[in-house]
Amino acid sequence: MRKIRIAHLTCGSEHSGVQSEIEKAAEQVQAQIVFPEVEIGNVKENANAFGLQVASPDLRLMIARAKSIVKGDTKADAVFITTCFRCAEGAIVRNALRDYIHQQSGLPVISYSFTERTSHETLLTRMEALSTTALRRSLLAREEQSGLTAGIDSGSSTTKAVIMRDNKIIGTGWVKSTDVLKSAEEAFSKALAEAGVKREDLEGIGTTGYGRFLIGKHYNADLVQEELTVNSKGAVYLAGKQKGPATVIDIGGMDNKAISVQDGIPGSFTMGGICAGASGRFLEQSANRLGVEIGDMGALAVKGDHSKVTMNSYCIVFGTQSLINSLSKGNAREDVAAAACYSVAEQVFEQQLQEIEVKKPVIMVGGSSLNIGLVKAMGDLLKMDVIVPPYSQHIGAVGAALLVSGLRGGSEEAQDEH
Repeated sequence: MRKIRIAHLTCGSEHSGVQSEIEKAAEQVQAQIVFPEVEIGNVKENANAFGLQVASPDLRLMIARAKSIVKGDTKADAVFITTCFRCAEGAIVRNALRDYIHQQSGLPVISYSFTERTSHETLLTRMEALSTTALRRSLLAREEQSGLTAGIDSGSSTTKAVIMRDNKIIGTGWVKSTDVLKSAEEAFSKALAEAGVKREDLEGIGTTGYGRFLIGKHYNADLVQEELTVNSKGAVYLAGKQKGPATVIDIGGMDNKAISVQDGIPGSFTMGGICAGASGRFLEQSANRLGVEIGDMGALAVKGDHSKVTMNSYCIVFGTQSLINSLSKGNAREDVAAAACYSVAEQVFEQQLQEIEVKKPVIMVGGSSLNIGLVKAMGDLLKMDVIVPPYSQHIGAVGAALLVSGLRGGSEEAQDEH
């Protein structure tokens, strides 16, 4: 597989000690980091022509380099934009350049705000997604599953498995994640039993999620893929929205993903969050404190009024403290449940949905999508309907089973090599 060229636009990662980490992550996915070359004398002129008046010379250089990519002066397969998370001006430029490059060039773009502690492990999933989107467009454009394949998604909270035969889901398994391999084996066995097939009958296995490498090696998987591309593909497939634009939101147990999709292929995407207070983990803790099962929390929340309770979920500790204080003051449980759901949705809206261009339809997936209170809160914030497709909680496993069927016979790999 050829090395892809990832153009890096940054305002100072080399000064923060993280440039080597970025390059390590790129090396792990067989990618090469390149810096667009520009005429130094034209930097200010290019920045002014872009329409953003910025004080930092490093940010002006970023703008000039972005214009070089769009004009085709710099050859790149994908673009990675990074700025320091402390810099407000950098965030404005980063977001503007992300939209500009993606709209003008069609290249996959991901942006990230780094700290001095950013590691290559943190960046790996993002680099994998850029690499996959750039090199395997024929695979990601696949619209139907064929044959008998399996997908296993090793998530932070739950492990899911799906068996598919000729574009139909015939077996599923879903267990809590404890030991990575044991949880995968349990979920996989449940899916096989429900499908009524044997492991040796399968024509392909795909793995994704946090434990994808370990599980992939254990099962000698045909496809080991990060969750950004897999989840976006699974989402539009299940929602029947593979043509045209779509926005995928996945609020996971530890982090969140927001992905802008066009014709089944991710364009711009973001992953992460300020704290686990905007994750499924916070909702689980909230349900426990409210004395309800996590599956029942959404029904409780839709009966409540979030405006009656002040909730701070930017930190899971402070969020839980807010929840306890609200209950101790006598607030109704349904109002507290609604506030918890709204708080999570609000943080995703403010922090991540500003990082991509939100286009209809909006599709929510993952285990948290089964929380109707959270789905309602997200719809209220976006002022649009939110689709929750069937099997939404199995989205990663479905995407893996779908994509691995495209590898049978090796034709897709041959196209990518060419």
